[in-house]
Amino acid sequence: MTDKTQYLLKLVKRNVKAYITNPKTKAVMITGSVAEGLCDEYSDCDVMLYYDELPSEKELHLARQQNQGSELIEVLGDRSEGAFGESFLVNGVECQFTHATIAQWEKEISTILEEFDVQSPIMKAMSGTLVGIPLYGETLIQHWKAKVANYPDGLAQKMVEHYLKFVPIWGIQSKLAKRDTTLWYYQILVESAQNLLGVLSGLNCLYYSTFQFKRMSRFIEQMKIAPENLASRLEGMFRHEASVAVDELEALVRETVELVEIHIQRVDTSEARRRLGWRQQPWKLSELER
Repeated sequence: MTDKTQYLLKLVKRNVKAYITNPKTKAVMITGSVAEGLCDEYSDCDVMLYYDELPSEKELHLARQQNQGSELIEVLGDRSEGAFGESFLVNGVECQFTHATIAQWEKEISTILEEFDVQSPIMKAMSGTLVGIPLYGETLIQHWKAKVANYPDGLAQKMVEHYLKFVPIWGIQSKLAKRDTTLWYYQILVESAQNLLGVLSGLNCLYYSTFQFKRMSRFIEQMKIAPENLASRLEGMFRHEASVAVDELEALVRETVELVEIHIQRVDTSEARRRLGWRQQPWKLSELER
């Protein structure tokens, strides 16, 4: 654990005392870079707090006052929905505290594990739960960790099916080069890279969200099923000339489709396969018949 991580962990442990004294609080967990031991001087503190009943505005204000009169930056979400977040500064460090009722959090878990909502930003919270460090209410948090760790086969399949969609830019690159399409070109590259990671997340039973996605190389290191040198090849797509980048993308899509066919054979890969090797051909001027 780095010095910066130790510093932020100590800061959080001190700050949450004001919340733990509230009898409504049932569990507290720190997630994000602090929990993973990856802090630097720009890191914030991501903390999850769970309640039978959400604390009032007055109770939250009192807690911030006990934390050296922390400066409130913003409040996100609607407390009427059972969860909301607040950001405030302590010693120059941004603390992002998410407050949720146990009922709401368990409902959100079910949207992923039972309803297979692969587009939900809660996917990010699921992975955060797995790495989170309990600070209070450990029994309850360990129960959630065990539940989240049980990644359903149906979720894996839904992830693969949802993300197995690629614009065949390798087949239209000659056309794009004539049309001043820089923004569209990079948009396709970004979306394609995100979709590759989504498919492979399903194959590897990993929770994945495109929302504020960071630390790609570390994420890919968790994958036992993936094309070789995936991280460096994805990074390289954004550094190579377009003609090289699109060929690399096509190769990665082909290798990923092959992995899907090996590991989840019930997924239909025909549409993705149909686009591999395709190249749009230009038409030529010819004499028109009268």
